[in-house]
Amino acid sequence: MSTSPRFRSTAVEQAEAVLVEQYPRLVRLAYLTLPDSLGRHGRVLLAHRAVQRALPRRGGAAGPGGPEGSGGALAEVRVRVLRGCLAPAGRTGAALARAGWPPVPPFVWGLRLWPPAGGIEEVARMLAGEPAPVRAAFVLHRVDGLPEETAARLLGAAGAPADAMARALALGVGETLLRELRRPEFDASVVSTRPTDLLRRRRRVRAGWAAAAALAVAAGALAVVGPARPHASRPVAVGVLDPARLERVPAQAWADTARIDFTAWPARGGRTTDRALLGRALGAWSSASPPHAPAPPQPTPGPPAVGRATPGPAAVGRTALGSAALVPHAADRATPGPAAPGRAALVSDAFGPHAVGRAGLGSAALVPAVVGRDAPGAADPGRAALGSAALIPAAVGRAGSGAGSLGSGGRRGVAQVAAVGGGVVVRAAPGVDTDPPRRAPQLLYAGDSDGRAVVLLLDGDRVVRYAEAVTGRGARELDFARTDEAGVTTAAALTLVRSPDGGRARYLLAPWIAAAGTRDLLRAGEDTKPLALAADGVTAPVEVPRSAGACAAWPALEVTSSARIVEKHSFVLADLGTLTPVHLTYTPLPDGPGAAAARQPREATGAAARAAWAATACRLPEMRGMRDGGVRAVNIWEFASSELPDGGGRAVWSCTRTSSWAGPGDVLVRLSPAAGPPQDVARAPDTAACGRFGQHLLAGTRWRSPAGRWYLLAAGSREVTGITASGAVRAEARGRTLAAPAGPAAAAVELTGRLASGGRVTALDGGGGGRD
Repeated sequence: MSTSPRFRSTAVEQAEAVLVEQYPRLVRLAYLTLPDSLGRHGRVLLAHRAVQRALPRRGGAAGPGGPEGSGGALAEVRVRVLRGCLAPAGRTGAALARAGWPPVPPFVWGLRLWPPAGGIEEVARMLAGEPAPVRAAFVLHRVDGLPEETAARLLGAAGAPADAMARALALGVGETLLRELRRPEFDASVVSTRPTDLLRRRRRVRAGWAAAAALAVAAGALAVVGPARPHASRPVAVGVLDPARLERVPAQAWADTARIDFTAWPARGGRTTDRALLGRALGAWSSASPPHAPAPPQPTPGPPAVGRATPGPAAVGRTALGSAALVPHAADRATPGPAAPGRAALVSDAFGPHAVGRAGLGSAALVPAVVGRDAPGAADPGRAALGSAALIPAAVGRAGSGAGSLGSGGRRGVAQVAAVGGGVVVRAAPGVDTDPPRRAPQLLYAGDSDGRAVVLLLDGDRVVRYAEAVTGRGARELDFARTDEAGVTTAAALTLVRSPDGGRARYLLAPWIAAAGTRDLLRAGEDTKPLALAADGVTAPVEVPRSAGACAAWPALEVTSSARIVEKHSFVLADLGTLTPVHLTYTPLPDGPGAAAARQPREATGAAARAAWAATACRLPEMRGMRDGGVRAVNIWEFASSELPDGGGRAVWSCTRTSSWAGPGDVLVRLSPAAGPPQDVARAPDTAACGRFGQHLLAGTRWRSPAGRWYLLAAGSREVTGITASGAVRAEARGRTLAAPAGPAAAAVELTGRLASGGRVTALDGGGGGRD
């Protein structure tokens, strides 16, 4: 048996050996270079496809790594990978790539693929706004460690513009994350998988055979009677609207699986067999969700209310499909009327970091669509056409209850949409689409609670809550929340209903929760009070944090897992006004009493954790972290302690991190002296600091001692071995803390910390600082 020299040449054999040996690094290069518009699943497949197609052919043109080049087989393969990844640029190329053209391996059927959280996905998020050639230059030089000249030569051979390397050098990514990517045990080709269409696959096979039979019959009929008249096709999603096809998990499935998340929840509630209610929920979801409607964030408790917003008409007169009407923001009380002069803010502005607490009179914010009955004829205030989006008053603080309030109660920090005539109010956290389900969702709950009929559904990485009035007519609501990679704690509860005044709520707890109680986070010494649970897991009404007035109490849930999951495991959940309560945790000091080796955050149930949260709970409304999909968890990390000058006592340095479901988070560093209130040191949005990939921290602030003298104070995390101050204050200290005299003037000071590994870390300052 002979083999063609075309495929068995020495050069091709060397290239194949290099490709197999360097496969994870090549996949990493391809994944980070491909356009982020392809989505995670598409990028994973195309990255592997680009690497596997990079094997050169005998007789092809040699690049910088060809037989006569200086880079060797690895450089030639890299160039071919880059050419394959830079090719799908533009709309046409991207569309063909998503469609799987050209049809070459690998092929995946029945699974969705994505890289695990952190690592390569963290870098991909940081580079999302850069062009593909710049991302490729960054990976070659900063991640793969190639010299600048070598990387530039490879990019030029692949057809990248000449300025790609210069732009890549200007990017700032933490060395900690880069070191994680370079570790030998890190394999960029490892992916997470999840089935997407088990039931739909079965239905499609049956439908395929039926369609084939129908085509055969139609073909025979056409041969006899001629072509048939065209007819309208049925909606693609019609198959998922049958309540009988909802997925239902057995009651004890959670006790017999290693995957403890929302997929292990059984169907509970007194109306799980009510096909009419379930059909209305599925029908509202399918018809009331515009495919590309902007999705405002879930609200969070905010500062005291400026006023009260009352539901007003979304538009005066009939609103055309896809149109939007403007009415003013509510500075005191929003009333129906013509649009006030001023700018119309986009969702990313009105509900992002610039919106809460800054709603100006005369500006407008885009909020979810109201889908109602668009009757022809005269003007009909408050009624909008299907798919239209109304710009309506946004309230700072708590919105007034009324026809459009969720769960018969107002939501804090977000405008309420009034729906009349049986309309549907749609709300979604940022990053969560409101498209109809593509497969039959999983039923989590269906029942009545406090005058509302509620249905909870799980569709992949999102939970959907449908609510309607049990009796009479009123607005119906759909709420969407992000739940990807939820676990024992973050899938432990869902908000069921809220009281009309927004001060109380009922929750549906996970089936693995054996007991529940309530406690006030501001009173560390008080015991947890037992909370009554119904047989279906619904709690008795629970007080929730008030948005208006002084912060006199901060109620929270403390729940205990069943011993069948983990023994003696209790954890704390806080209600920030969203569908999914937030997990609160605590990380103790690395030295002194109660010190522990570096590890994951602890549950906020011990004495030290209670004391830390008592001093921080009232700051939760400021730590929204909602811009990237809602809050997943909040952790207080006490990273250092120091003796204050002039007899100021011992102070504790802490970093409170609000982590979003999307990964990034907001952090607040505080200095808590032995006497007196805590002092804010630094804040930073959308950062990895104080998290798994931001474990090195340095912070500093000016502080006035009891003797009236000013000092520069600084502290670092566990790996910091020395601190240097330059600028207006010049000082140096060994260890993890520094205290140096400083004048009262707020002159610029630069802080640098030395790490035990020999690296350096700058002070967290909300800008470019805080990276090592």
